[in-house]
Amino acid sequence: MYDPVLVEPMRRELTDLGVEELKTADEVDALLEEHEGTALVVVNSVCGCAAANARPGVAMALQNKKKPDRITTVFAGMDLEATSKARDYFKGYFPSSPQIALMKDGQVAFMLERHDIEGRTALDVAQRLMLAFNEHCG
Repeated sequence: MYDPVLVEPMRRELTDLGVEELKTADEVDALLEEHEGTALVVVNSVCGCAAANARPGVAMALQNKKKPDRITTVFAGMDLEATSKARDYFKGYFPSSPQIALMKDGQVAFMLERHDIEGRTALDVAQRLMLAFNEHCG
């Protein structure tokens, strides 16, 4: 586990945008178990590619006209139970941090894994997310 004081600004980068934190497995299940519609699940992280590419990319993507019904986050290395439970829903994908899943009716419709984020720009991440939003969100 990381120092909560160190992590707080990284959490706020998303929560200040209105992203809902899921801190328990029950909260993740409540969102994804029988959820109809779309939900973005951002696996946040302390790593450099989360800071430089993932969180800023999500912020830019949320300016898109079409967006998921729910926008949520879990924090790897902090909210262990919630992160593990979210990854249980990411069938066919290995755990990575950061990781961004667009869920539709409880199933992965689109996924950005660490290798899709690391070495890219925040704009690249945002553009890929916006394309997914336009395809899968109402």
